[in-house]
Amino acid sequence: LSMTKVWRACIAISAAQIDRFGNLNSTVIGPYDAPQVRLPGAGGAPEIAMHARQTFVMLKASPRSFVAELDFRTTAGYLQGAGARARCGMPGGGPRSVITDFGMLSPHPQTQELQLSALFAGVGVEEARAAVGWPLARAAHVGLIDPPDAAELDALRALNARTRAAHARAIPLPL
Repeated sequence: LSMTKVWRACIAISAAQIDRFGNLNSTVIGPYDAPQVRLPGAGGAPEIAMHARQTFVMLKASPRSFVAELDFRTTAGYLQGAGARARCGMPGGGPRSVITDFGMLSPHPQTQELQLSALFAGVGVEEARAAVGWPLARAAHVGLIDPPDAAELDALRALNARTRAAHARAIPLPL
């Protein structure tokens, strides 16, 4: 995959931690030299996210994963906020949305700080705020995300079944 093609792409990534500017940690929990947990690492996410036109982050929300300060920045979101990506020469657009189990966060147009932009039906603003480790602001309009319809649920269930089956297969390693 060339960076020219990535530049035009929309990508979806995840991590163990995200901060209020959409920066991601997939390297360590705790100090780098003496971590509590060593994570899988970048896997190309920093380079792809730096160049992609649009990045979508998917992450289950909790104060342990949505943190005020990352233990380690593996992948740049909006760095320290407004204009930081451009000052560092990053050509990509940065995170467009963060999709969580309570709804969606999007960057504020001026500050680039993530703000609550949509909620799933049945989830309240305070519930979303409780799942985030920083004071979560609300967008001017917080939308409502409709629950999936029957066809979407069928597609998700089929994909989940295929994924479980693929993960259950033993793959011999060449030695």
